[in-house]
Amino acid sequence: MLKARRCVREMGEYNSPSEDTALNPHKEPLRLDLNENTSGCSPRVLAKLRSLDGRKLALYPPREPGEKLVAEFLGVKPSEALLTNGADEAIDLLCRAYLDPENEMIIVTPAFSMYELFCQSTGATMVCVPSGPEFAFPVEALLRAITPRTRMIVITNPNNPTGTVAERKDILRVIEAAPEAAVLIDEAYFDFHGRTLMDRVGKIPNLFVARTFSKAYGLAGLRIGILAGAAEQIAMVRRIPSPFNLNVFALECLPEALADRQWVQSYIDNVRRGRESLRHNLSALGVKSWASEANFVLADFGSRCDAVPAAMNAQGIALRLRPDLPGCLRITIGTPAEMERVVFILRQCMTANLDVSKTVAQ
Repeated sequence: MLKARRCVREMGEYNSPSEDTALNPHKEPLRLDLNENTSGCSPRVLAKLRSLDGRKLALYPPREPGEKLVAEFLGVKPSEALLTNGADEAIDLLCRAYLDPENEMIIVTPAFSMYELFCQSTGATMVCVPSGPEFAFPVEALLRAITPRTRMIVITNPNNPTGTVAERKDILRVIEAAPEAAVLIDEAYFDFHGRTLMDRVGKIPNLFVARTFSKAYGLAGLRIGILAGAAEQIAMVRRIPSPFNLNVFALECLPEALADRQWVQSYIDNVRRGRESLRHNLSALGVKSWASEANFVLADFGSRCDAVPAAMNAQGIALRLRPDLPGCLRITIGTPAEMERVVFILRQCMTANLDVSKTVAQ
């Protein structure tokens, strides 16, 4: 009987929260569980989409012009940049390029679940290093976890789902301690933080940096990511993806998205204000949250963690449950009006202790 590889049969499966969350169909839906840009993309991107004709769609789109443009935007050489089908593909490509079954990959937990799944698909072993107190970056514990079998280390900065950050000096210590490992800095939420190791790309041979255009640029539906690293290493990774791994919509719209910095900055400013406002409101309700440098806030609702999502779902709003963090919910920052709606329902649920089915939205 035909069987998939053993590592595939034994690996987990990613379940999107959108598949598991039943929102009230009679309420205006608001998904604050996937860290998407609820403001949408730049009007320039929409205009470009509308301008595409049938012939353009009939042709395979070359990736290289987009890579040259993004490389210039990031301050790296085109040979040091690889466009990917979202940052997810960048992680997958690195795992496929550097991990053998006898190898180990280290991550700091809690973390994005796809790291483990991509690692499992290669047959390699996942090594999880728990965060320190208050989700501090556990640099000493991570350094102790490095062994001769370590071939890949992933550091998410800012972290998802906590929003906390690792200091540059600590990341550099890890990279230096593992010269035979590919060290990926996943900077999916860089735009909301502003600090990066992109300036070290090409200078440190085992450093890779991944970015996405799904968050600040509002292009999650187009699936565009970038992997940057030393030219000789990117040349190896470039052998793996299919030759036309990005669609024409993504590649045609990317220049417009990059050019409209005012749109992107406006969203970033809104997020920074929104996350502080949300934390203030959560604190007033007696709910602990953590300072975030991303476009979301992690909050500890304790024993109310089941009741709160139910109340929100009844009003058409989805928040992200974190089973790996008992009592915690991750809340994406939406527009000011959307966050007012969220806070209103939270206040009703937390202070009035209303039955979730009777909670009234603003």
